[in-house]
Amino acid sequence: MKDLIKALEGIPTGNICDANNKGGNMNATIKALDKSMHVVGEAFTVKCQPGDNLTIHKAIYEAPVGSVLVIDAQGFANAGAFGDILATACIKQGILGLVLDGACRDANDIEALKFPVFCKTTNPGGTVKESLGILNQPIQCGGVIVHSGDIIVADRDGVAVIPRMKAEQVINDAVKKNQKEEEIRQQILEGVSTITLLGLENKL
Repeated sequence: MKDLIKALEGIPTGNICDANNKGGNMNATIKALDKSMHVVGEAFTVKCQPGDNLTIHKAIYEAPVGSVLVIDAQGFANAGAFGDILATACIKQGILGLVLDGACRDANDIEALKFPVFCKTTNPGGTVKESLGILNQPIQCGGVIVHSGDIIVADRDGVAVIPRMKAEQVINDAVKKNQKEEEIRQQILEGVSTITLLGLENKL
């Protein structure tokens, strides 16, 4: 799996979604905290109670090194469930990034840490630490079902989820599509129209 994940470096999420039957993309509300952020890795799933981040603390110390935490906070946006303290803990534990269907806070500090966070919004409000949720089970995040071990690819365009069972085929197809687009760009520069290149004559 590590070799497959490595092959995804530099492949845009758009090509991955195209290779995944034009699917696997989370809702547009889940965005990079900073436009330069990107991450590729295996999902470790988390489900929290709204306004409670106790489960995130537990997840950081149970997720395998190299994981991307994918958190269903049930879209709760009135408090920041993740901030710079947790980002620092993630870095220490070898967590590569975080996808959160909810709000984070301490955005400037997280950006300074260069820890990739993709979330619904930011909010300075505080959370409680009372209710333990679910780890390592199927969740829904950003409108997509995610299992631990699925491949997460996230960049400025958004978050793409590759089901683990389809990973080899989707990744191979995404790499081929990326290579094909490089060829298409070169042909456009040489004067060939997109209509010809994409065989659109009969549709116009």
